[in-house]
Amino acid sequence: MLRWLATNVRTFILAFALALAVWVSAVTAADPDETRAFPNPITIEFVGQDPGLIIKGQVTRQIQLTLRAPSSVWEKLTSEKDAVHTLVDLSGLGAGTYRLDVQVQIGVQPVRIISFSPEQLDLTLEALVTRSLPVQLSLTGTPAIGYQAGDAALDPAEVVISGPESLVNQVANVSLSLDLSGLRQNIETTLVLQALDDKGAPVSGLTLNPDSVQVGLPITQQGGYRDLAVKVVTIGRPANGYRLTNIAPIPPVVTVFSSNFEQVNALPGYVETDPLDLNGASADIETRLNLNLPLGVTLVGEQSVLVQVGISAIQGSLTLTNLPVEINNLSSGLQAHFSPDKVAVLLSGPLPALNTLVPADVHVIIDAKGLTPGTYQLTPTIQLLIEGVTVESILPGTVEVVISKKTTP
Repeated sequence: MLRWLATNVRTFILAFALALAVWVSAVTAADPDETRAFPNPITIEFVGQDPGLIIKGQVTRQIQLTLRAPSSVWEKLTSEKDAVHTLVDLSGLGAGTYRLDVQVQIGVQPVRIISFSPEQLDLTLEALVTRSLPVQLSLTGTPAIGYQAGDAALDPAEVVISGPESLVNQVANVSLSLDLSGLRQNIETTLVLQALDDKGAPVSGLTLNPDSVQVGLPITQQGGYRDLAVKVVTIGRPANGYRLTNIAPIPPVVTVFSSNFEQVNALPGYVETDPLDLNGASADIETRLNLNLPLGVTLVGEQSVLVQVGISAIQGSLTLTNLPVEINNLSSGLQAHFSPDKVAVLLSGPLPALNTLVPADVHVIIDAKGLTPGTYQLTPTIQLLIEGVTVESILPGTVEVVISKKTTP
């Protein structure tokens, strides 16, 4: 028996190896390996960092990873949230500059890491420091004429900045800017803070707490000044068939001044223009008008206002009946008969145009180009000899056209 086993042991080993190869081949064929880039974003985690230190500047946080794994494993890799984990260990490191290895950990097997980039990170650790600084408000521009800005209120009036020591030390002030140009009303707004160095350049890479401030700024009108709405005075009426669509003074509000405070305060809330004559107007009007101000009251700035007046034709409709049907492009030797031979046309447009329109301005045309003898249901086209008028409908919408050869006498 032992002799038989010794004689056939090689055969057994060979048979086992062949069976194993067949099994591996079958498994591989059913679940082949695939090499591809990992499709999901991978963020590098920094572990072991001393809480009194902070990473200075921008450091790469994403890696590109190529893996080789069976198809079934790829499904798990892409579907499980923590299947791939990357980290950089900062344990025991003090302030300084380092080149550190990126570690890749795979939570699903079997997987082979083909490549990843970057394999190392260069970073600088600095002491984490904080500073409290007052918020500085920079005002630009000036309020509208006759208005003045009061004292601003900031909430909070102080901000805490934190970050790498070298960056915090660069900060000369924390400021925000507010433009007052043309303002007439109080300001209540939220503005974003910015850390600046001694040259006024922004310092990035810092945390500001808070990062924005509530700003309140009163805007008040000075004594003797007052804002009044402009009321355009018109006389006359547009031409027949036209209507007034819009009157717009520019600016709609003007500022007036008087050294007599009581006089300016006694004015109504508006000021009238000199009369604008609309009599017979049939087009838009744009003109400048003076304002009717009492003695002792003056207009601040431009001494007249621009007035834009919209004039439009009144729209209407008109039906013309018994318009004869005409034919064009009928081949020689042919004749045409229509049923009906007259139609009605409904038109719309400006009343002045409709009022001047006569039947001779409207032609109902059938195009017979290429038509041979026979019976046709054709849609006529309308030719208008007057502009601005629209064809709404034709009654009836189609005409029976019978084309035949001319009979010779």
